[in-house]
Amino acid sequence: MSAPVPTVVVAGTASGVGKTSVATGLMAALRAAGHVVQGSKVGPDYIDPSYHALATGRPARNLDVWLSGEDLIAPLARHGATGADITVVEGVMGLFDGKSPTELTASTAHVAGLLGAPVLLVVDAGAMARSAAAIVHGFATFDPGTRLAGVVLNRVGSPGHGDLLRRAIEPTGVEVVGVLPRMDDLATPSRHLGLVPVDERLEEAERTVATLGEWVGAHLDLDAVMRLARTAEVPDVAAWSPVQTASSHDPVGVAIAGGQAFSFRYTENLELLEAAGATLLRFDPLHDTALPEGTDAVYLGGGFPEVHADALAANTALLAEIRAHADAGRPVVGECGGLLYLCHDLDGTRQADVLPVSATMDAPLTLGYRQATAATDSILWRRGEVVTAHEFHRTVTDPPAGASHDDTEGEDAPGAAWLVDDRVEGFVDRSVHASYLHTHWAAYPQAAARLVAAARSSRQPATPTPIAQEPA
Repeated sequence: MSAPVPTVVVAGTASGVGKTSVATGLMAALRAAGHVVQGSKVGPDYIDPSYHALATGRPARNLDVWLSGEDLIAPLARHGATGADITVVEGVMGLFDGKSPTELTASTAHVAGLLGAPVLLVVDAGAMARSAAAIVHGFATFDPGTRLAGVVLNRVGSPGHGDLLRRAIEPTGVEVVGVLPRMDDLATPSRHLGLVPVDERLEEAERTVATLGEWVGAHLDLDAVMRLARTAEVPDVAAWSPVQTASSHDPVGVAIAGGQAFSFRYTENLELLEAAGATLLRFDPLHDTALPEGTDAVYLGGGFPEVHADALAANTALLAEIRAHADAGRPVVGECGGLLYLCHDLDGTRQADVLPVSATMDAPLTLGYRQATAATDSILWRRGEVVTAHEFHRTVTDPPAGASHDDTEGEDAPGAAWLVDDRVEGFVDRSVHASYLHTHWAAYPQAAARLVAAARSSRQPATPTPIAQEPA
């Protein structure tokens, strides 16, 4: 096995302490100092990684225990770090916040432990003095398996305030590696599901990341960060790899939606599609009036189609082509935002009308990890398969889901995609799989292989073999 890449985890005492700004700024500062930096994010979030990718110039990665399982965390980290000098992992919420209120499951501390990585704790010290030491002491001793190696003090009011904080924290034995002054004039805009993604504000985001890099570079000890990162003991395991499953068949074209309305997708999902024999064809549903030439399947990831509903609706030529593609029995996958785009309408604005479903905004937030069972055979899943997933949206559909496999609705009605606890979720309609659930295919590589196989079969003149008869 190769030697592990130096790794450090940037955690917070809670959400809102400036963790994303510090982590992104650290990535940019290290890159400016000449290092090749890999950015990763604990949890299922897509937006923070978009800023990481901008800061590092490399695809960002997600390390989520619930979505991919404990055993894949170190292999995924090693895969992402190929060719890098250091991996900077941004945590989620507070250091010990995860799926359970009584365990570390899926928390930042859990991932740090699986990577054997030191933790830098971001503390919002703007309104405190010696109390900062009590917070650091508590976080350092709360869990014996978590190695709190350094502290970054954020929103510090003055040099004198910083000196006071350093002296207060010194007896805890935890090194202060950065004292960052307030930057009240720098703010990243947010809306109903968090920060606005990079794809929607690229020029502004570039300026923001550059400023964050200068801010962190001037006030945080980068040499100390590198020294601590070299103490990481990432397990000596093989890097995850998108196993080559492609046969001798010609590649198939999978059109990947992107642009401002559809920016959410896991890097590994795309790598698995390529390994299975797909040629990835990028298109922007806001501006491209046709699917890319050679499209055999359409993959609509998540994003914010609700913000761009009118502009999407105005692109009638593309909507008609996607509808015709689905009507011809050719594969279409819609994840969350992709589901909304496939609906008949979104808040009364006509969309692709692939599914006889209406979607509306201003619903209560639906957020959380899910365990789901495939309700029927589809282009991605086999009935009865169990997956772990994540759900995060403020929309609802009417009807809320397709019929379950036990229901007796008309033959033309979409079936349900999933059984989640005591409810059905999502839609399966011929060659269409649409759902609010996000899945990380590194844990389920068969999904990518099946989508490519379904795409290949759909372009054959003969009737494709029913999915239920295909080998799992």
